[in-house]
Amino acid sequence: MSHPAIARIHGGPDEYGIPLHDFSTNSNACGPCPSAQAAVASADATTYPDASYTRLRQQLANFHGVAMRRVVLAASASEFIFRITALAVQRGVRAVSVPTHSYGDYAQAARAHQLPVLADAALAGLHWSCEPSSPLGGEQSGLSALTALTALAEGLNNQPAPNIVVLDRAYEPLRLSGVPTLSEAQLQTVWQLWSPNKALGLTGIRAAYAIAPQGAAVDTGADIDTLNQLCPSWPIGAHGVAMLQAWTQPDVQAWLKESLATLRQWKIQQTALCDALGWSVLPSLANFFVCQTDVDVIALRQYGIKLRDCASFGLPGHVRLSVQPPFVQEALRARL
Repeated sequence: MSHPAIARIHGGPDEYGIPLHDFSTNSNACGPCPSAQAAVASADATTYPDASYTRLRQQLANFHGVAMRRVVLAASASEFIFRITALAVQRGVRAVSVPTHSYGDYAQAARAHQLPVLADAALAGLHWSCEPSSPLGGEQSGLSALTALTALAEGLNNQPAPNIVVLDRAYEPLRLSGVPTLSEAQLQTVWQLWSPNKALGLTGIRAAYAIAPQGAAVDTGADIDTLNQLCPSWPIGAHGVAMLQAWTQPDVQAWLKESLATLRQWKIQQTALCDALGWSVLPSLANFFVCQTDVDVIALRQYGIKLRDCASFGLPGHVRLSVQPPFVQEALRARL
């Protein structure tokens, strides 16, 4: 029995190859981070990583100031999305809630497990949020209410909460303005999903990790143990290990901080360009933003310029652009 192919709509390289001027991915345009790239280049690919990733998990735990047990490694953010959805099914979850406009793998993982995707979070057991959000780059509405629901449930009879809330923090390191909706205490009540490859400008390296919430579910260790059991051996190769270890280093974090200052200046120039083109620029807190425009993205792609069509996000007539250097912005202006 044959099954229809699943369309994976993403930014970046496509059937035409690597775009010459790529606005379609949210990778840090100041990258790659030199120290992180050097660490990846010098990684020893002739041996297996430690199957338990003990040193890496401890470094990530120290970086975030949490117990090592709370660090769950993943082959990528997308891999974790599918794995924690499988955990939710084992927990008896029967529906998933996702933001109105969001990364497609949240819903795709739900559909893979035949779970309905609902707009009403109160009726779901697995909840996805992302802040800064994708594709809009703004605050995630309703996030505080979800964390309150989970914290309340965990406090009843000291039992694990029936709700799993995952906050995708892929773009938090690339936040250019504003502050997180959740306080530090609230963040400890949800799963936090981190994928540093975007911030480091190394999206070709697939490696990520999650921090488990602190509470009844972690005291029993059931969710962490199940997620680790659901994971195949060696989810992260030597190059991914090198990138995540570099991520925790002070010089890499200093480079990232400096890059944000540059991105803020480039963003001012780029939004002004879009305004001049007659595009309606939507507000954003991150290194990317959405514009309402009737520009022909297919025609632009033929000239080596790729924008992210937002139709798959439920925003037809809109495009998402990552902040790019002035010479790339000039290429867009010249073509249009």
